Amino acid sequence: MDQRVDDERRQETVPGRPARPSPAEQPREPAWLERLRAHRALVLAIAAIAIAIGVGVIVWWISASHYESTDDAFIDARTVIISAQLNAQVVDVPVTDNQLVKAGTVLVRLDRSDYQAAADQGKAEVDQAQANVANLKAQIAAQQARIDQANKQVTQAQAALTFAQQENERYERLVKAGSVTVEQAQQYHSNYLQAQATYAAAEANAVATAKQLPVLQSQALQAQAQLEQQRAGLEQAQTNLGRTVITAPVDGFVTKLTAAKGEYAVAGQALMMFVPRAVWVTANFKETQLAWLRPGQPVDIAVDAFPKRTFKGRVDSVQAGSGTAFSLLPAENATGNYVKIVQRVPVKIVFDKPPDVLLGPGMSVVPTVKVR
Repeated sequence: MDQRVDDERRQETVPGRPARPSPAEQPREPAWLERLRAHRALVLAIAAIAIAIGVGVIVWWISASHYESTDDAFIDARTVIISAQLNAQVVDVPVTDNQLVKAGTVLVRLDRSDYQAAADQGKAEVDQAQANVANLKAQIAAQQARIDQANKQVTQAQAALTFAQQENERYERLVKAGSVTVEQAQQYHSNYLQAQATYAAAEANAVATAKQLPVLQSQALQAQAQLEQQRAGLEQAQTNLGRTVITAPVDGFVTKLTAAKGEYAVAGQALMMFVPRAVWVTANFKETQLAWLRPGQPVDIAVDAFPKRTFKGRVDSVQAGSGTAFSLLPAENATGNYVKIVQRVPVKIVFDKPPDVLLGPGMSVVPTVKVR
């Protein structure tokens, strides 16, 4: 112990070496550094929080660049106006408001008595026209038989004429030779003249009979045309009869029902609105968000009505034009002062699976599209 003290003293008195300052004479550290050292745990905690926030911001920025989202989106569907196609009284409305129905379900029944009578009358007219056509076809067949008979009569008359001519010529030679009497020769000449008349009559009858055939054929064509006309009338009557029963075109919901039993419906009058079950999302993205948007990209769909659920879907298509271009009064930028406004373009998003919850047109959603 004494030896070390002596050595320190000798070192302090070594020529050329500055003297070691005493503890009282040593420089003090800055106050802020002393405070940091005093609150070392708090400083470390703040630094860790700052680093975590920075890392979170970087991660959020990288993640956000891979997604595009908008809150200007809603459920869409092709709603149908169910209306009457003819004038008749409503006799039955077997559905009620907001009812889910299958395709083909009866929605409204109209009075069918007048249209049933028209269909029955049309069927009777068709039957009558068919009978007329059949009658003319039978007449044509009979006329064809008469033509054949007349042609055979001509052949028979021609043969008789040929024989009578030969007999007449033979007796003319015999009377000149004195082998027969003049009376006999005159008799055969008379037979010859009668055969000529008979042949001429047979030919005239054959011609008249043949000319009657086109007349009957023309009448048959007219009767066939009338039959087709009656069939068209019957088809129209049956169509109108079928329109007295209005059915659901597809699966969907009955909404805004206005039809009531006893009401007189007029053709074109709306009886209810019909919302099909097939729905999709129409998302109005800003045009600056479309650079990486492509059909087929996956989409997470958050519906405001079901905040705890997320539905899966995909981008189906992007509309060829902004929403304002197809509005009732499109913007006319060629007049007045121009202020550039970011336009929105509708994007159709379809569900991967039909939603198992009630989603109707106009319900708000927030789709998030993964673009990268």
